[in-house]
Amino acid sequence: MARYSDIKGKYLYLDVEGVEHRVYFEEAGEGIPIVCQHTAGSDGRQWRHLLEDKDVTSRFRIIAVDLPLHGKSLPPFENRYWEDEYKLRKDWFMAFWIRFVKELELVQPVFMGCSMGGHLAADLAYHHPEEFRASIGIESSCWSGGFDRMFQQWWRHPRLSNDAKPAMMMSLCSPHSPESNVRETVFMYSQGAPAVFSGDLNYYGVEHDLREVAGDIDTNKCMFYVLSGDYDWSATPELCQELADKVPGASYTLMEGMGHFPMSEDPSKFKQYLMPILDDIEKRLETEAA
Repeated sequence: MARYSDIKGKYLYLDVEGVEHRVYFEEAGEGIPIVCQHTAGSDGRQWRHLLEDKDVTSRFRIIAVDLPLHGKSLPPFENRYWEDEYKLRKDWFMAFWIRFVKELELVQPVFMGCSMGGHLAADLAYHHPEEFRASIGIESSCWSGGFDRMFQQWWRHPRLSNDAKPAMMMSLCSPHSPESNVRETVFMYSQGAPAVFSGDLNYYGVEHDLREVAGDIDTNKCMFYVLSGDYDWSATPELCQELADKVPGASYTLMEGMGHFPMSEDPSKFKQYLMPILDDIEKRLETEAA
């Protein structure tokens, strides 16, 4: 007898800044919607373990997106995208998610993102707190700059093989994570278009900068949670805690024995840290409704 996953995949035609994108996303579950953003250079498959976890999907509607140019979300057909250098811009990134949420008619969903998605969790909480009831930043810090040359030159060098990117991603994983999950995480990175990862890093390491304004994030409007893995050398625990400490009312969680990609490199252990946060969101919403 055939065995099927409960995950449903769809394509959504989405206009962002006057350009139509054919966006692929997957979803599973019912309840409070949680929209999920993958890391730079990867795609929504990073969230597949969460999408198949019935403890989560029995209470939450999980929605994982392939950002345009990532995974199954091919570049916009009408544009001669190959003639322009791809650089992910902060304003476009935020506009994409605001538009996506409105098209799906989601009312104040929870936003959850990792790495560049974790940075975006903070930017959305700052710039658009009215659109999300809570924002969860995984491996999220105020700033990840100082690597401009590596972002803009090294990753685009013609003598750099496609093995270099996944190899570096493996160095960001925890040595305690199950090897099968680490290999799956790295495998996804081996499939991205060459210019996409370095283009994503324009947002991650150049445009994202909340050092001066993080303290203005209003957690009365948008609850804010930060999680970090102690084996992450990119968004280190010190940097992630610095962000949380600057935001009045924010919550910080150190995920011991975890790396940069907790939801894919060690989903079982990640769940242990995520569920208390989801419980807290539920309880606070129930209190507000009472």
